Amino acid sequence: MTKAIVTLAVCALLVALASATRVNECKSGKAIEDTTKVQITNCETPPCKLKKRTKVQIVQRFTPNRDVQSVKTAVYATILGVPLPFVGVDGTDACGKVFNAADGSPAPCPLKKGVEYLYKNEFPILPVYPTVQLVVHWALEEPDKKVVTCFEVPSRITV
Repeated sequence: MTKAIVTLAVCALLVALASATRVNECKSGKAIEDTTKVQITNCETPPCKLKKRTKVQIVQRFTPNRDVQSVKTAVYATILGVPLPFVGVDGTDACGKVFNAADGSPAPCPLKKGVEYLYKNEFPILPVYPTVQLVVHWALEEPDKKVVTCFEVPSRITV
Protein backbone atom coordinates (compact mmCIF):
# COMPACT_ATOMS: atom_id res chain seq x y z
CA MET A 1 0.00 0.00 0.00
CA THR A 2 2.76 2.46 0.97
CA LYS A 3 4.74 1.56 -2.15
CA ALA A 4 1.69 2.32 -4.32
CA ILE A 5 1.23 5.72 -2.66
CA VAL A 6 4.89 6.63 -3.16
CA THR A 7 4.72 5.52 -6.81
CA LEU A 8 1.58 7.59 -7.36
CA ALA A 9 3.19 10.66 -5.73
CA VAL A 10 6.33 10.33 -7.89
CA CYS A 11 4.21 10.02 -11.05
CA ALA A 12 2.21 13.11 -10.10
CA LEU A 13 5.42 15.05 -9.49
CA LEU A 14 6.85 14.01 -12.87
CA VAL A 15 3.67 15.12 -14.64
CA ALA A 16 3.80 18.47 -12.81
CA LEU A 17 7.47 18.96 -13.68
CA ALA A 18 6.87 18.04 -17.30
CA SER A 19 4.24 20.74 -17.68
CA ALA A 20 6.02 23.47 -15.70
CA THR A 21 6.68 26.78 -17.42
CA ARG A 22 9.88 28.80 -17.25
CA VAL A 23 8.97 32.28 -16.03
CA ASN A 24 10.80 35.38 -14.75
CA GLU A 25 10.76 37.42 -11.55
CA CYS A 26 8.72 40.58 -11.95
CA LYS A 27 11.21 43.28 -10.97
CA SER A 28 14.54 41.78 -11.96
CA GLY A 29 13.51 39.84 -15.05
CA LYS A 30 15.72 36.96 -13.88
CA ALA A 31 14.48 33.43 -14.48
CA ILE A 32 12.77 31.89 -11.46
CA GLU A 33 15.01 28.95 -10.69
CA ASP A 34 12.29 26.76 -9.17
CA THR A 35 10.66 25.62 -12.40
CA THR A 36 7.76 24.00 -10.52
CA LYS A 37 6.35 27.37 -9.41
CA VAL A 38 4.21 28.12 -12.48
CA GLN A 39 2.34 26.01 -15.03
CA ILE A 40 0.76 27.59 -18.09
CA THR A 41 -1.21 25.40 -20.50
CA ASN A 42 0.77 24.29 -23.53
CA CYS A 43 3.82 26.33 -22.58
CA GLU A 44 7.00 24.92 -21.12
CA THR A 45 9.49 27.25 -22.76
CA PRO A 46 8.65 30.87 -23.57
CA PRO A 47 7.53 32.59 -25.58
CA CYS A 48 4.14 31.10 -24.71
CA LYS A 49 1.79 30.91 -27.68
CA LEU A 50 -1.57 32.35 -26.65
CA LYS A 51 -4.03 31.30 -29.34
CA LYS A 52 -7.02 33.55 -29.96
CA ARG A 53 -10.44 32.10 -29.05
CA THR A 54 -8.94 29.73 -26.46
CA LYS A 55 -8.57 29.79 -22.70
CA VAL A 56 -5.20 29.59 -21.01
CA GLN A 57 -4.92 27.98 -17.58
CA ILE A 58 -2.46 29.15 -14.94
CA VAL A 59 -1.41 27.26 -11.82
CA GLN A 60 1.02 29.03 -9.50
CA ARG A 61 2.55 27.66 -6.31
CA PHE A 62 3.38 30.35 -3.73
CA THR A 63 4.01 30.92 -0.04
CA PRO A 64 3.11 34.34 1.43
CA ASN A 65 5.80 36.00 3.58
CA ARG A 66 3.06 37.67 5.69
CA ASP A 67 -0.58 37.08 6.60
CA VAL A 68 -2.79 38.30 3.75
CA GLN A 69 -6.42 39.34 4.26
CA SER A 70 -7.45 39.44 0.57
CA VAL A 71 -5.90 39.32 -2.89
CA LYS A 72 -6.81 40.51 -6.37
CA THR A 73 -5.23 39.67 -9.69
CA ALA A 74 -3.10 42.24 -11.48
CA VAL A 75 -2.72 40.94 -15.01
CA TYR A 76 -1.53 42.95 -17.95
CA ALA A 77 0.43 42.61 -21.17
CA THR A 78 3.31 44.90 -21.95
CA ILE A 79 3.25 45.67 -25.66
CA LEU A 80 5.88 48.07 -27.01
CA GLY A 81 6.48 49.28 -23.43
CA VAL A 82 2.81 50.00 -22.75
CA PRO A 83 0.97 47.97 -20.06
CA LEU A 84 -2.52 46.90 -21.20
CA PRO A 85 -4.83 45.03 -18.77
CA PHE A 86 -6.26 41.63 -19.66
CA VAL A 87 -9.98 42.39 -19.75
CA GLY A 88 -12.04 40.17 -17.46
CA VAL A 89 -9.07 39.00 -15.38
CA ASP A 90 -7.22 42.11 -14.22
CA GLY A 91 -8.56 43.41 -10.91
CA THR A 92 -10.71 40.37 -10.14
CA ASP A 93 -10.91 38.76 -6.71
CA ALA A 94 -8.41 35.90 -6.38
CA CYS A 95 -9.45 34.53 -2.97
CA GLY A 96 -11.82 31.92 -4.45
CA LYS A 97 -9.07 30.62 -6.72
CA VAL A 98 -6.58 29.71 -3.97
CA PHE A 99 -6.14 26.13 -2.72
CA ASN A 100 -4.00 24.39 -0.10
CA ALA A 101 -0.91 22.94 -1.81
CA ALA A 102 -0.81 20.00 0.60
CA ASP A 103 -4.22 18.53 -0.24
CA GLY A 104 -5.86 20.69 -2.94
CA SER A 105 -8.71 21.80 -0.68
CA PRO A 106 -10.08 25.35 -1.05
CA ALA A 107 -8.16 27.95 0.96
CA PRO A 108 -10.28 31.11 1.02
CA CYS A 109 -8.76 34.30 2.35
CA PRO A 110 -7.22 35.22 4.72
CA LEU A 111 -3.99 33.46 3.72
CA LYS A 112 -1.40 32.58 6.35
CA LYS A 113 2.28 33.46 6.34
CA GLY A 114 4.53 30.48 5.57
CA VAL A 115 1.75 28.21 4.23
CA GLU A 116 2.12 26.94 0.65
CA TYR A 117 -0.84 27.58 -1.65
CA LEU A 118 -1.85 26.93 -5.25
CA TYR A 119 -3.51 29.69 -7.24
CA LYS A 120 -5.53 28.42 -10.22
CA ASN A 121 -7.14 30.57 -12.86
CA GLU A 122 -7.82 30.75 -16.57
CA PHE A 123 -8.22 33.61 -18.95
CA PRO A 124 -9.62 33.93 -22.46
CA ILE A 125 -7.51 35.06 -25.39
CA LEU A 126 -10.07 37.30 -27.02
CA PRO A 127 -10.31 37.56 -30.81
CA VAL A 128 -9.91 41.36 -30.55
CA TYR A 129 -6.39 41.02 -29.10
CA PRO A 130 -3.71 41.97 -31.63
CA THR A 131 -1.39 39.29 -32.99
CA VAL A 132 1.81 40.53 -31.32
CA GLN A 133 4.69 39.62 -29.06
CA LEU A 134 4.22 40.72 -25.46
CA VAL A 135 5.24 40.10 -21.87
CA VAL A 136 2.47 38.87 -19.58
CA HIS A 137 2.72 40.25 -16.02
CA TRP A 138 0.71 38.15 -13.53
CA ALA A 139 0.55 39.16 -9.87
CA LEU A 140 -1.59 38.64 -6.80
CA GLU A 141 -1.82 41.87 -4.85
CA GLU A 142 -3.42 43.07 -1.65
CA PRO A 143 -5.92 45.96 -1.97
CA ASP A 144 -3.12 48.43 -1.14
CA LYS A 145 -1.15 47.07 -4.15
CA LYS A 146 1.40 45.15 -2.03
CA VAL A 147 2.53 42.21 -4.16
CA VAL A 148 2.01 38.76 -2.65
CA THR A 149 3.40 36.82 -5.64
CA CYS A 150 4.29 37.73 -9.20
CA PHE A 151 5.80 36.41 -12.41
CA GLU A 152 6.30 37.55 -15.99
CA VAL A 153 6.51 35.45 -19.12
CA PRO A 154 7.33 36.37 -22.72
CA SER A 155 4.40 35.40 -24.95
CA ARG A 156 2.93 35.77 -28.39
CA ILE A 157 -0.75 36.06 -29.31
CA THR A 158 -1.45 33.87 -32.34
CA VAL A 159 -4.38 33.16 -34.64
